[in-house]
Amino acid sequence: MEQSRPIGLFDSGIGGLTVLQEVRRLLPGESVLYFGDTAYVPYGSRSAAELVALGHRIIEFLVGMGVKYVIFACNTSSSISLGILRQRFRVPMVGLVEPGAAAAVRATRNGRVGLLATEATVRAGAYERAMKRMAPEVRVFSQAAPRLVPLVEAGQMGTPAAREAVAEYLAPLLDKGIDTLLLGCTHYPFLLPEILEVGGTGLKIVDPAAATVAAARGEMGRLSLLNNPSSGGPRYSFFVSGDPEAFAHGARTFLGFRPEVTRVYLPVKSF
Repeated sequence: MEQSRPIGLFDSGIGGLTVLQEVRRLLPGESVLYFGDTAYVPYGSRSAAELVALGHRIIEFLVGMGVKYVIFACNTSSSISLGILRQRFRVPMVGLVEPGAAAAVRATRNGRVGLLATEATVRAGAYERAMKRMAPEVRVFSQAAPRLVPLVEAGQMGTPAAREAVAEYLAPLLDKGIDTLLLGCTHYPFLLPEILEVGGTGLKIVDPAAATVAAARGEMGRLSLLNNPSSGGPRYSFFVSGDPEAFAHGARTFLGFRPEVTRVYLPVKSF
């Protein structure tokens, strides 16, 4: 049946597992095929052409594996390549930008939102445009944080290096008087303790994952793609382009179990 086919999720690495957790919570009947592009992580310093080429072969793989819906569990790809890849593939897709921007607009009380994101996401300006379209009075202050993804991928959460990097990147945003911080990368929730320590408990943190999965659930319902939770337990399959052992080790810390991970080679046709 169409409804029993899995959802496809992808990210540059383990960051998208924060989105997978929301799928497990909000879509408990859905099986998931997760792809981590660990051979090419981080995405944040890559060009738009690179991101489109990398995303194209991942969507091609996911479609070939029979997914019925794709969630871009990566802010950088959501900001840059989602619109292009929607034109190339018929499978329905959702990204993090629109749901995340809407959540940030709802959360702010003083109209000053900070965006912490990768270099490519900041350059793309998609979050800023989305928030301005939704609420022209909201001021958005963006800060690229290139050191955070490598720290998370290396398992360096909770270290002095992680706190130092978070403090460095948050300082310019806090100086602007923001009351809301939008986490513009799915790796950043792994650093939530450091972010709360530096930003203080009064700072509202917006993680686009929950809003994105809720949007996916709504669209899947309209398209009659939702699986029945009572039709059998969901299955989670994990694929990476890089080292499967490194991914499994990092995923175990977050998921609470060590997943079986398969390495697949996906050639990149061109940048």
